Amino acid sequence: MLSAAGVQFLAPLSEVLTWANAEKIMDGDNACFVLEQGSLRQIQAFSEVTNRNSSLMPTKSAPTLLLAGFPMHRIKDTNPIQDTEQKIKAARPTGRVLDTSMGLGYTAIYAARTASQLTTIELDPAVVEVASQNPWSRDLFTNPRIERLVQDSYDYVESARDATFDCIIHDPPTVQLAGELYSGAFYSELFRITKPRGRVFHYVGDPKSLSGSRMTRGVVDRLTAAGFRQVTPAPAAYGVVAVK
Repeated sequence: MLSAAGVQFLAPLSEVLTWANAEKIMDGDNACFVLEQGSLRQIQAFSEVTNRNSSLMPTKSAPTLLLAGFPMHRIKDTNPIQDTEQKIKAARPTGRVLDTSMGLGYTAIYAARTASQLTTIELDPAVVEVASQNPWSRDLFTNPRIERLVQDSYDYVESARDATFDCIIHDPPTVQLAGELYSGAFYSELFRITKPRGRVFHYVGDPKSLSGSRMTRGVVDRLTAAGFRQVTPAPAAYGVVAVK
């Protein structure tokens, strides 16, 4: 309900968004906010683990995660949900699934629709805190088929048993932020823990860009060297699919 004071939200919220706070939201193009007892708070968290800031960035659909200023989903000519759907279409997750980079959990949520069990890993507790305040991430915390772990993906993969997963979805941060997750040594570990005839989807980036095409070639070469018998670009999902 609109009034001279602002926007009145009725029960169960019983909150008032003042016109001054509404103006702050309009000016915050790259920020999402929570309204609590009349006060406006931006959804963000600083990590003492990574020394990076995490925050929610609004889009025309679900928010994306800003990590050290980098959006963690494609948002140009698409949106985070469509981006996630393309990844899931390429990965075709079934059986036991590993999601190496949780973020806001959209990939885990969509993959869990067809997986029997899904493990998703997040390095940064600050990212988990931001995700917990995102309505589009709610299933990440309520779906009993989703196991959430807060630890280093590299350490988890190194310690996992051989031939554990039917499908692995590897959508790491940019190589500038997590270069070790693009290494041949890491890909060898992914090969080891993938079941025979299992699949790995690896998000790489725009295959039509100079950096993306170069990155795709390098990833294909290293996955092949790790032992995967079939490594195929999946351009619609900005990644590659490797079959053991």
